[in-house]
Amino acid sequence: MSRPSPSPYAYLKDVLTRLPTHKASRIEELLPHLWQPIANT
Repeated sequence: MSRPSPSPYAYLKDVLTRLPTHKASRIEELLPHLWQPIANT
C-alpha cells in the first residue's frame, strides 16, 4: 500500500524552505517519494 501524495503546495513550500540549509549529501531526502514533512513541535 502506498502513502498518500502530499499536497503539491505543502511539498514545494517545505522543500524550498529547507533547501538553503539542507546538506547536499542528503538531497535525496527532498525527493517527492522520500520526503517527510518536519513535525511541528
